[in-house]
Amino acid sequence: MIKVENVNKSFGANHVLHDVSTEFQKGKVNLIIGQSGSGKSVLAKCIVGLHEVDTGGIFFDDRNFTEMNRGQRTDVRKEIGMLFQGSALFDSMTVEQNVMFPLMMFTKMTKKEMQMRADFCLERVNLAGRNKLLPSECSGGMQKRIGIARAISMNPKYLFCDEPNSGLDPMTAILIDGLIKEITYEYEITTVVITHDMNSVIEIGDNVIFIHKGQNWWQGDRKSIITTENKEILEFVYASEFMKEIRASMQQALG
Repeated sequence: MIKVENVNKSFGANHVLHDVSTEFQKGKVNLIIGQSGSGKSVLAKCIVGLHEVDTGGIFFDDRNFTEMNRGQRTDVRKEIGMLFQGSALFDSMTVEQNVMFPLMMFTKMTKKEMQMRADFCLERVNLAGRNKLLPSECSGGMQKRIGIARAISMNPKYLFCDEPNSGLDPMTAILIDGLIKEITYEYEITTVVITHDMNSVIEIGDNVIFIHKGQNWWQGDRKSIITTENKEILEFVYASEFMKEIRASMQQALG
């Protein structure tokens, strides 16, 4: 579990996060949604320590991250897996080498042990036997799965995914959503996903945090987001007539 308590963050005169409090639940897919510039990416960066909070606290399973020294924070970061928006694979490295990179940096595994772990992770994301390919030889969907394999190589307690469906076709996006959900449940990871994809919200949103004007404006799950009457979230999620029709149909299905 990750807990955020009364977090404020400003950049000069720009007060981005306003007293944000929330919890990201273990073994659940936690989504952060909101308009561009709402503060959701800043919140995620504060959680992993890329930005220092002005006031408030970040807790990883009751460990106060904001009060840790550099060495203690490094230990926590070793428990965090990251899936970047553009996958951020090293072009000159093979698929296998990309997955092994965190292991080479942060563990004392032998080369054989690292290769075994890479094989396991690639098999888990349905890329067994693709070890020696270069990223340029892989499709966008494959690159996302390689990114997930690398993110879980250290057997993380926490997984952060930044726009995992960005640039993917709808069918591939559904596969990536399903994979993130499966891995979260299977390993009881605290997964945090920043997304604009409303399909993801409806399909895998166990816990959805809507950031609006730097505040935790609304929080619920994929079912309550269908039935909510919150004006701001309705304007964001169901902006188009098509989405309004989908919402009406889902409400009827829920009775």
